[in-house]
Amino acid sequence: MKKPISTNTSEFNKQLTFPDHELMRTLCGEHNAHLHLLEKKIGVSVYVRGNVLSLQGGDWEVGLADAVITQLYDLLKAGYPVYENDVDYAVRILSGDQSRSLEKIFQDEVYISSKKKVITPKTVNQKNYIDSIRKYDIVFGIGPAGTGKTYLAMAMAISSLIKKEVNRVVLARPAVEAGEHLGFLPGDLYEKVNPYLRPLYDALHDMLDFEHTSRLLDQGVIEVAPLAFMRGRTLNDSFVILDEAQNATSEQMKMFLTRLGFSSKAVITGDVTQIDLPEGKICGLIEARGILEGIKGIGFAYFTREDVIRHSLVQKIIHAYEKMESNKREK
Repeated sequence: MKKPISTNTSEFNKQLTFPDHELMRTLCGEHNAHLHLLEKKIGVSVYVRGNVLSLQGGDWEVGLADAVITQLYDLLKAGYPVYENDVDYAVRILSGDQSRSLEKIFQDEVYISSKKKVITPKTVNQKNYIDSIRKYDIVFGIGPAGTGKTYLAMAMAISSLIKKEVNRVVLARPAVEAGEHLGFLPGDLYEKVNPYLRPLYDALHDMLDFEHTSRLLDQGVIEVAPLAFMRGRTLNDSFVILDEAQNATSEQMKMFLTRLGFSSKAVITGDVTQIDLPEGKICGLIEARGILEGIKGIGFAYFTREDVIRHSLVQKIIHAYEKMESNKREK
């Protein structure tokens, strides 16, 4: 199959000719929705005539639109389904560096679930994150909510379990209000801490069907537990995830990191802007970053609001709060 033919007609005008009419229709989206999004995100004008796309705008903007469209077309040729969100992600990725390869990022399949759902990175930082998890036995993923820190770590863990690289998956999370507040809740200890572990169960059920998940939980192959339950244990042949690590104290973080046994891997995720620890308590995640960053064999992956894979308003909300915090520090 031929590649699209690129023709420069002027400094700010470029034409792309696509030999495959069906792929071009998919590329444009229903009612040209993908092209309209491209115009909005980049600030170019896109005109369609037959199998030719004409791009008009600033030199840099036209170059970016050209890179996005050409690479998305290549993905379609390779059998990758391109959706509206993928156009948005592509613009984000190539805005920083137009030479980046969308194929290397979008086609890096982390895990294919029983629901036939393909899980892949959608940003450069997500790609670096999963590469770090493959390379290192301990990885810290630090950044705002919605950047896929926990979800991708969970996908990597389930993938390792399915491939028999580990014998079990352990998912832990601090229950920061596990003191007197929980005492007012009915039920035993598990029932009291369960609300804090619910997001981990939600991610798990999104990847495996309910019966499969229940069976693995009953067998202890997958364990979801509060961080406090890790004390005194040695975790061999395990993939261990500590979620919401910004709410782990200094003592809890040290305890968790020293649980790692032979043939095991640990991923620690957290958002240092959302610390719920009582006043006077040291954040174990911030402390660990200062102590461990630079040690060979430990990886650190950082995310920004540009990596948020949720509703577009979430990015704006995060930016607004960052601006407020910055103004507070300046006063």
